[in-house]
Amino acid sequence: MVQDALRPVRLEIRDDSAAHVGHVGGGGKGHFKVLIVSELFSGKSPLQRHRLVHEALDSLLETDIHALVLTTKAPEEMS
Repeated sequence: MVQDALRPVRLEIRDDSAAHVGHVGGGGKGHFKVLIVSELFSGKSPLQRHRLVHEALDSLLETDIHALVLTTKAPEEMS
């Protein structure tokens, strides 16, 4: 999904779901922190980048993801 849509040069996913067990409204869905570095983010605003990620994860956001913390960067922003 993300790999195909965004072709990241770096992708890190941290599952923080265990820290939110019993979270009201979570419905058993996961909590994730994600770092995505993609050339597709070059020249795009943070909002545009987040929209691209949300589009790529659309079905998972409905069924499996409750909370998503995104860090989106273009390769030239990595130091």
